[in-house]
Amino acid sequence: MDVIVVGGGIVGTSAAFHLARRGVSTALVDSSHTGGATGAGMGVVFPWPLPWEEPPVQDFKAAAAAHLPSLMAELDEDGQATGYEVCGGMSVDREGDDAGHELMETLSRLPGFEGMGRVERLGQGRPRELFPLVPEEYGGVYIEEMARLNGSMARAALLEAALERGLRRFPGDARLLWDGRRVRGVRVGGQDMEASSVIVAAGVWSAQVLAGAGVALPVLPVRGQATHFALPGTDTRPWPVVRFGERDRYAVAFGPNRVVFGATEEPEAGFDCRVTASGQARNLTAALEAMPGLGEATVAGASAGLRPGTGDGRQLLGEVESAPGAVVATGLGSQGLTLGAFQGLVASRLALGEDPGVDLSAFRPDRDTRAGGG
Repeated sequence: MDVIVVGGGIVGTSAAFHLARRGVSTALVDSSHTGGATGAGMGVVFPWPLPWEEPPVQDFKAAAAAHLPSLMAELDEDGQATGYEVCGGMSVDREGDDAGHELMETLSRLPGFEGMGRVERLGQGRPRELFPLVPEEYGGVYIEEMARLNGSMARAALLEAALERGLRRFPGDARLLWDGRRVRGVRVGGQDMEASSVIVAAGVWSAQVLAGAGVALPVLPVRGQATHFALPGTDTRPWPVVRFGERDRYAVAFGPNRVVFGATEEPEAGFDCRVTASGQARNLTAALEAMPGLGEATVAGASAGLRPGTGDGRQLLGEVESAPGAVVATGLGSQGLTLGAFQGLVASRLALGEDPGVDLSAFRPDRDTRAGGG
């Protein structure tokens, strides 16, 4: 085996797909953990960088913005249902987001940002025309090429396409084969599988996998809960993604009549991935304050997932110096569906000893992620 990928979320399946399509002998080990972030993600896709972010972060996001649409188009041509839809997006508030409009309009004219499409200021009442649950007094900014992504569908599409290209899949929890000098492969279900390189893309459980090689990976579980509403008789498919600036919360519409609102950020929950009454109460209160029209909607369900976070907010991506043969790809927090597919591509390049194509110096998995750390 050339490469073993540990983790069956969007990062791991993307890495496996990019390897398999190149004819690399690849195995994917997918654990039985519940609460993975990919299936519970809100589905907001906004990959473009912002001016205050560090250059490596900006460059990574710009590359991801170019990669995701082309990858989804390739899978679509392959006959896979990806759950990716360009639907547009809005940031709204009661005052009208003039500053945000100027920022987005400026960005849309810069090289690398052409994919944002039309950026338009929305006067008071205009957001309601596009998303009828937004109150009349709101204005905002519209970005044409924002998208939504069904994480479960995207993961399934990547996995199926990789299996068709020769990927081997093994269910179970992986333990690294570590000889004290380098990672030689993994043990899963009592079977040892050796490989030249192992990609650890197991989300919040990546630290448990790396512990077998004596690596203390600084990834933290952050529970996020979302609330699902149904609007019988209403076609929500044309509605754009909405960010409510006052609350920094999102509403994402999916067909045929569903709206998802959230999500909470609960680092104190640890590895507890339950949907809780208090979390749903916060979501319901915030949702009804932002969109009173939801008062007559059906509460159709709720979801919770554990996002892989870091102390400094930057992802963990790169080779592990103290454990040669291991590549880490995790730590995307709330941007997993936006950046995960590209993170998987970069990890696949690293596993083959290739140039990653972007500067990874800010994402070293062995860095000190505490405030003031390096």
